[in-house]
Amino acid sequence: MMASIDAPSDATRLGPAAIAEPPEIMPDAVAASMASLAAPMAPGAPVAAIDRKPPSLLRRLPTSRIAMVGLTLIGIWVVLAALAPFLPLDDPNRQDFLSLGNPVPSAKHWLGVDIKGRDILARLIFGARTVLMVAPFAAICAYLVGMPLGLLAGYYGGKVDLVVSRLSDIILAFPIIILYVILISQIGPSFWNIVLAVILTAGPGIGRIVRGLTLEQRHLDYVAAAQLRKESDFYVMAVELLPNCRGPLITDFCLRVGYTIITIGILGFLGLGLPPPDPDWGTMVKEGTTLISVHPHMSLFPAIAIVSLVLGFNLVADGVRELSLTD
Repeated sequence: MMASIDAPSDATRLGPAAIAEPPEIMPDAVAASMASLAAPMAPGAPVAAIDRKPPSLLRRLPTSRIAMVGLTLIGIWVVLAALAPFLPLDDPNRQDFLSLGNPVPSAKHWLGVDIKGRDILARLIFGARTVLMVAPFAAICAYLVGMPLGLLAGYYGGKVDLVVSRLSDIILAFPIIILYVILISQIGPSFWNIVLAVILTAGPGIGRIVRGLTLEQRHLDYVAAAQLRKESDFYVMAVELLPNCRGPLITDFCLRVGYTIITIGILGFLGLGLPPPDPDWGTMVKEGTTLISVHPHMSLFPAIAIVSLVLGFNLVADGVRELSLTD
């Protein structure tokens, strides 16, 4: 049987010299290519695809219509609250006894007066100043307590995680509203006491959220790279882990501010709100219920104020959540 003989390859026909010697590169061609790379690009020339860092979450926020609607609602109340001393409003605590006979909205009192003859519009706007100071400040303080606990529990695990998780479970086992009522009824209603109550009730929940996010992120490559660089644990948690959890945390913060506004309203409705003479939306709703069948506007307008501000924060949270999903 005859063995098949393969045809000689090009390298065999050309000889060993063609295999050993690499193709010659012309110096002029190399110089020309280097000059083209170093030459400045014309203003209208097309740009090649370059890996750029994506814009931050806050920079992309205007692209979300839902978030912009929420920011508009919040912005209206912020502007009104900031300009309250300069607006042509009545004193929120001045009683107009002449208007008690007909407390409905009029040219003198655009939203009418309450059961004590006080201007409802003035009390709503001045009450917004209190709400916009207490709710965000209390939520920020709760995050300053909950975030470190969650980071420590999720990053170290073990006994630290066990202690933090069990303490959180004990506090979260209580109904939130009942816990608020117990705390405020014992320590008394005031600005700082409400902030303290929000910290004690919201801090454990925030810690659990941060703990779960940390458990998801701590085994990723960027954390391992920081550990190989011998970065400190504080650096890894504060600079590497925490910024990568910003989307869910900003969403939760906006929702938590809304929850705090609702809680302040509930406490005011139960008689545990901010003490007078500070206008309190929840207290206004409660006072208006005595005449709600005859003059529903006394309770309706404060309720609308609470709903609009909470809705604004909830819409911003929805917008941030949608944008964080695209990161």
